[in-house]
Amino acid sequence: MSDVLDSIRAVLRTEAEALAALVPLVDRQADALQRACELIRSRCGEPERGRLVVTGIGKAGHIGTKLSATFASTGTPSLVLHPAEARHGDFGMVQERDVVLALSNSGSSEEVVAMLPTFSHIGVPVIAMVGRTDSPLGRHAAITLSIGTVVEACPLGLAPSTSTTALLALGDALALTVQRMRRFTPEQYARFHPGGALGRKLMTCAEVMRTGERVATVAPDTPVVACMRAIGKARAGSVVLIDGDGRLIGICTDGDLRRALSTADDPAAVLRGPVRAVATVPCKHIRADELLQAALHLCAGKKINELPVVAADGRLAGLLDIQDLVDRGFEVGG
Repeated sequence: MSDVLDSIRAVLRTEAEALAALVPLVDRQADALQRACELIRSRCGEPERGRLVVTGIGKAGHIGTKLSATFASTGTPSLVLHPAEARHGDFGMVQERDVVLALSNSGSSEEVVAMLPTFSHIGVPVIAMVGRTDSPLGRHAAITLSIGTVVEACPLGLAPSTSTTALLALGDALALTVQRMRRFTPEQYARFHPGGALGRKLMTCAEVMRTGERVATVAPDTPVVACMRAIGKARAGSVVLIDGDGRLIGICTDGDLRRALSTADDPAAVLRGPVRAVATVPCKHIRADELLQAALHLCAGKKINELPVVAADGRLAGLLDIQDLVDRGFEVGG
């Protein structure tokens, strides 16, 4: 057991030392790092509309895939170009306004080096991320970044391990620095992560509300019995009262209807009577452009299951249904 733990410690220590050694390298290649970040920021995305094309082979290629995803999710449009597929037509994805980020610890990977003439012909600049700056890839790139000389944590010293960790860390540093240079906001991040926790917190009511036939709307003088049919047709839990211009007046939930009928001396008269007599007028509501999180807090605090959503002019835009949100995995508790 001690041998196993000693091995794990040794691997972690080796990789941690390689990451620590990257920090002093920043000052030694400060100009190259600054030029790389500015090149990516200025060409990839607005206004040039270029993409960061990330390429590499083997384990470095896998790291490149991860880095491409990180760039893309933090405001830098990016795609992955596999060296083998590139030579069979995928070079067609690369445009002059793009930037290439090529990863190779040795800087001599045949498949990656073989791409350089085509990149030159297209006219796309190449940023190389390598161990050796005097390697073929390092010498022919427009900008060369080094992870330094690393010792692989593999017992044989062969399997890419420390080198890929260093490539990943330096690539993350580039991506997150460019993100900062773009002044990339949480709202922009959420737009690229609609299924994530942050994305859900930053959703607006307009993005999740019911609309159209899924919202039962009636005039305030509509008979209660007709409102019950409208609720069933919309498969909702309420009818929303609006005026002739579509502005919100109030709401009547199926709970309101049950309470009115159960306490009435003449339930039939209630059914024939106007819905405004049993509705909540005025009612709680929220604007379509407000955050869903605010609506959820309101619903939890007021024990509301149906919340009308209005436009800036007061016209009804939709309806938030708590059961809809629960079904979609939102947490709607207090």
